[in-house]
Amino acid sequence: MDTGGGVGDRTARREPTALRVIGVDPGLTRCGIAVVDVTARRTATLVDVTVVGTPADHTLDARLLEIDSAITRMLQLHQPDHLAVERVFAQNNTPTVVGTAQASGVVIAAAARAGIPVALHTPSEVKAAVTGNGNAGKEQVTSMVTRILRLDAPPRPADAADAIALAITHAWRGGLMGRGLETASLTSPARPSRFPTTPGASRGQGGGMTAAQKAWLAAEKKAAGGRRPGGRGGA
Repeated sequence: MDTGGGVGDRTARREPTALRVIGVDPGLTRCGIAVVDVTARRTATLVDVTVVGTPADHTLDARLLEIDSAITRMLQLHQPDHLAVERVFAQNNTPTVVGTAQASGVVIAAAARAGIPVALHTPSEVKAAVTGNGNAGKEQVTSMVTRILRLDAPPRPADAADAIALAITHAWRGGLMGRGLETASLTSPARPSRFPTTPGASRGQGGGMTAAQKAWLAAEKKAAGGRRPGGRGGA
């Protein structure tokens, strides 16, 4: 049962140097799935978002199959470069944690089947990335996501906003086309980019960089320079 969607433009085409990330807020009852394009200037645009819901009285296999079908459809439709999932951690509500972990496993497996690199981010990382406060509440995250994406209305339910925030976080903090490809922040190795390579350049990690990779690396260097003590913010 699809309980969301329609916020983004399903027909939107990414800019030539934009990175496409799918963010997933996993859960059995509600699983948020969002597709976001992020440019080298770190401008984010919502492409699509949906929340897949399954009733608690359905069998576990049926619920997981619904999530698998939904994420597979989104992967095939939008052809993302990376997928980001919320990292599962222990809570008092053990059944909820188990269900979230099961949903995460299905999503990660679907991404692996499609050859999409996967990254995990904690809720605190996501909150800090989009609001500057690792303890921010859901309404604050939703409000900032709305501003970042320049939306007319906040994405609902909260699972949709959380999925969007995950995608933005991975692009902003993972440095997808810059540092992220050379670090262990990803749970799976980066696949060759679908962007056209520069003339004479080879594809894939360690080969020639695409236009998108070069643009992202320049942006990452500039941002890193601005964060260093006494740095002027230059590339």
